[in-house]
Amino acid sequence: MKKTMLRRLLSHHEIATLLVLLHAPIGANAKPELPALQEAGLVEMVKLDADTAPSFRLTENGTAVLKGLGYR
Repeated sequence: MKKTMLRRLLSHHEIATLLVLLHAPIGANAKPELPALQEAGLVEMVKLDADTAPSFRLTENGTAVLKGLGYR
């Protein structure tokens, strides 16, 4: 796995969003922090099929951030 470094500190809202995603994907409109987390490579948008709305889930980097904070 490629080692990456965050270019900025995460806000407490962004960390909370990552923790929510640790347990299950969430809807694309659920949290305003999702675009910034996606840009940082910590979450990714997934669309399972044409009939369901897109949702977000953690990437490997997002999971690594939470592991670094002592989660999972």
